[in-house]
Amino acid sequence: MRLTIAGPGRAGGSIALAAARSGHQIAGILSRSDVSLYGPTLSWDDPLPECDLLLIAVRDEAIEEVSSRLSPHAGNVPVAAHMSGFTPVTALDELMHNGVVTGGFHPLQTLPDPERGAAALAGAFVGIGGGLVAMATLTELASSLDMNPFPLADESRPAYHAGASAAANFVITALATAGDLMISARIDPFVTRPLVEQAVANLYEVVGESPLTGPIARGDISTVIGQLEAARRTSDSVGEQYRLMAEATAILARRKDDIEQWR
Repeated sequence: MRLTIAGPGRAGGSIALAAARSGHQIAGILSRSDVSLYGPTLSWDDPLPECDLLLIAVRDEAIEEVSSRLSPHAGNVPVAAHMSGFTPVTALDELMHNGVVTGGFHPLQTLPDPERGAAALAGAFVGIGGGLVAMATLTELASSLDMNPFPLADESRPAYHAGASAAANFVITALATAGDLMISARIDPFVTRPLVEQAVANLYEVVGESPLTGPIARGDISTVIGQLEAARRTSDSVGEQYRLMAEATAILARRKDDIEQWR
């Protein structure tokens, strides 16, 4: 396939590297800078080169603007897709009105930088949406990158993206708080790695049973109170983070009534 990419940041750069390594051709890159590391730099004001797919990998709030700006120049573009998990495909309506079939392509993977992001795409899931032609093109791209595509409807995007953000970021918050507590106890946070890996494995592999363990799941209020006191002694921010996550865990464990006892 020939790909044109608008926005060679972490997401766009990851796709550009992975696509080039999989045998695709980068027809051009649209960027705010004058230099691109991934392919020929294109002008925003000239006709786009002939390609199979235009990928728009810009911030959510810029997608409609980019769609409008590129629409008059997209005569050689049969399919365009943005890479947002939250924004609906209808944000590309300006392109659609000029005959481009539109869709969405959201890798369900953390992409910290293009090099590590490109390596992480293989095996990851990717939400795709849009018209039938767009779905076919995006499925072909996903398969060529060893990704696992699944359909993502516009009405599902807000809840889907909230779930993806929770999976990627709330875990980091929890582990950062755990790390601060371990450091306060003069213990290397690395010792928690086997525990974390097994807990995650339990979540995905143990069917029909709750993976929660520990005093909140057991209803051991005195221990929870002691833990909260230790967290507050570490710092105000760690204490507040621990309290909020403890309360969320109590709700998950169906022990919401216990919360008032440790506040």
